[in-house]
Amino acid sequence: MISDTAAAPPQARLNRSVVLCVVLAVFAQESVWNFYDAQVPAQLRDYISSAGLVGLLMGLDNVFGVLVQPWMGFYTDRRARAKRGRWPVIGVGAVLCAVPFALIPWTDSLPALIACIAAFALIANGFKGTTETLVSDYVATTERGKAQGFVMAGVSLTVIVSSLISLLVVDRSVTLAFAIPPLLMLLMFAAAWAGLGRRHAQRFVNQPTADGQDFGSPWDVVKELIRDPSRTRLLLMLGTFCFAGMWNALRSLTTPYGMEVLGLTRGESGGLALPGAIAFLVAVVPIAYVSNRLGQVKAIQHGAGVFVAGLLIGFAAPDRAMTMVSMTVATVGYAVFAVNALVALWQLAPNNRVLGTYTGLYTVASASAMAAGPALLGAVVDVTGWRFMLLDAAVFGALTFALFTRLARRSTGRVSEPAVP
Repeated sequence: MISDTAAAPPQARLNRSVVLCVVLAVFAQESVWNFYDAQVPAQLRDYISSAGLVGLLMGLDNVFGVLVQPWMGFYTDRRARAKRGRWPVIGVGAVLCAVPFALIPWTDSLPALIACIAAFALIANGFKGTTETLVSDYVATTERGKAQGFVMAGVSLTVIVSSLISLLVVDRSVTLAFAIPPLLMLLMFAAAWAGLGRRHAQRFVNQPTADGQDFGSPWDVVKELIRDPSRTRLLLMLGTFCFAGMWNALRSLTTPYGMEVLGLTRGESGGLALPGAIAFLVAVVPIAYVSNRLGQVKAIQHGAGVFVAGLLIGFAAPDRAMTMVSMTVATVGYAVFAVNALVALWQLAPNNRVLGTYTGLYTVASASAMAAGPALLGAVVDVTGWRFMLLDAAVFGALTFALFTRLARRSTGRVSEPAVP
């Protein structure tokens, strides 16, 4: 049962300077990942003509995320209350991954390029979840939902930064373009540490105590989650898989949908998602504040409903303008999920010493979904035709809505961290 039995002290308030530093840290790593996703496929195309093989190699980071992040989350959970907490892992990881990233455009063969890609993806995944867990380290329990809204706004800004680097630098110097994101990452991490380092000793002052069950390995955490008779956390991870999968499928197939159904060019089809991206940036912080009052799971339930409604709008009126409206509405629905899902999972952790591990488990669910979602929706589209793609996605979205409706009915109010035994 989702309960309110261990909310943070009522005097806890959202410290905006702390949140800004956490946003800088997440912005640092996401600025590299966004440029990676945007430009590495083009680098691979210099050697590989098969789009399927390019996609397979680009999926390496999801595979590494599933394999690495739960273990690194568990390791940093053990270090969280040490002198420098999780920061050594973040600092060392950032410096190490910057090297293979910057070397990508200097490679002169496919094996060398793949080696750089694999090295970057492996090392960067080693501290990706750790950086995201900083929210739970420095922000009081009842304020994490609000903080996550600012974090997601920062993440969305990295798309703009990546696009500007691509637009202004890539055609002039690819090597310089690949040097800018890692340099920006290191500078932003340094700024985040400068702001948070002096608060390090006091960072748990508003957090629950560290008493409770100890775990010897990530597998012990997983076993405890599976054996939970309420199945609430398993259902939440299943919901994460469904929502993240359909969102990634929608992003992957919108461009061919625009070309096949709406008769648009490739460039015009790629622009269908632009209004939604702007709406995401504008909406995430207000969504976080509303969700904090409503409750994370119930908010996601409503977001799933909005997501389905947006898809149905596009199916009912298959033209360019209404499809853009459809994508915008669906994106706002997804934004509710993006802000709240990880926070809800943190709040249901057995104690606050496994939050990094739970961030890794969230990655397992979301990264697996990102790999499977496009293939699943694409297979259904092969049967029904492109005209029915949005309806197909809406059907899957309705299943997600039903799942979160079931979870919301178990809620007795706002999702919060359960009592620590």
